[in-house]
Amino acid sequence: MSDTAQPVQPARRTAAAPKASKTPEATAATEATAAPGNPSVRPRQRDAFFDNAKYLAIVLVAMGHAWEPLRSDSRAVTALYTIVYAFHMPAFIIISGYFSRTFDASPAKIKRLVTGVVVPYVVFETAYTLFTRWSDGVPDRPVSLLDPLYLTWFLAALFIWRLTTPIWRSVRWPLPIALTVAALATLSPSIGNDLDLQRTLQFLPYFVLGLCLRPEHFSLVRQWRVRLLALPVFAAAVVFSYWAVPRMDYAWLFHRDAAEHFGVPAWYGPLMTLALFGCSLILVACFLSWVPGRRMWFTTLGAGTLYGYLLHGFVVQAGNHFDWAAHRWPHTPLGEIAVTLVAGLVVTALCTAPVRRVFRCVMEPRMEWAFRKTEPEAGRVPAQARR
Repeated sequence: MSDTAQPVQPARRTAAAPKASKTPEATAATEATAAPGNPSVRPRQRDAFFDNAKYLAIVLVAMGHAWEPLRSDSRAVTALYTIVYAFHMPAFIIISGYFSRTFDASPAKIKRLVTGVVVPYVVFETAYTLFTRWSDGVPDRPVSLLDPLYLTWFLAALFIWRLTTPIWRSVRWPLPIALTVAALATLSPSIGNDLDLQRTLQFLPYFVLGLCLRPEHFSLVRQWRVRLLALPVFAAAVVFSYWAVPRMDYAWLFHRDAAEHFGVPAWYGPLMTLALFGCSLILVACFLSWVPGRRMWFTTLGAGTLYGYLLHGFVVQAGNHFDWAAHRWPHTPLGEIAVTLVAGLVVTALCTAPVRRVFRCVMEPRMEWAFRKTEPEAGRVPAQARR
């Protein structure tokens, strides 16, 4: 989403080569370190591929939310909704994990985690609670920082995932362990709503997978052979999704409930965990294979996807309050197309630089006053004085 939470920040950029590249080998944010005033040193560079991927994914998130009121009377919309939910958040989370590889719980990284994830979580959890008191007609809804409301679950999850990064970077089999944790979560209906832990655990394997990926893996999925193969694979997925609409509960893709919630035997949970993980990875690979690697007109918007993610929820909630879907026209084929386009335009506008400037104070706040100065900033004691 944005620089500060790269998926809900999907992905902080890691340091890389000082030269920009059109391939994933060049990391999204490269900082040149050289003597001040050296004109040959390029400033910070971003990798267009990842910014493009984040922007396209956030557009799909907004479209998915716009389709929600239209699912009941359109099998086609429900099929597309199912497909999108099978890969858009997994893609965000994988990218978030990929750019969290250098998180080491150092003071600088903790500061970025607090200012880029914790502060926006507190602000938007409070804001959504107050806003939905009006939009949902629940005037006494309490503000609870332990029970994420609506879109803020991702920030809570990202906070937990990032804090556990050193563990996953240390163990020998991180992905199998993460899949086991996710599978066991589906067997545990007693897991409460605190920090949306059920969803955090079930989405954990995607974050851990991102931690395990290297630049060459992204280059691999962008080969022309993979791009060609992605077309029939995605087409088959659409056909299967259309067939599965009356036969499968798409709520499995939300990863927020245990198997017991769906009225099925407990062993369905681990089975669905593995099946959905495999299907989502295939669709994420298809999606990434067609993400442009060069700069496009929307590339710069990739730096503001956290803004679009969190802010578009207020538009959705306001629309629901006024019950726009009660009109007949949005349920027609032309109306469904129009709703889809409007959703894309709205979230695009919310990712632009003017919007980011307005909300930067709460999304990327400067909070030097809240942190102790690190040793380089405070000045180290000379070695002779320490003896």
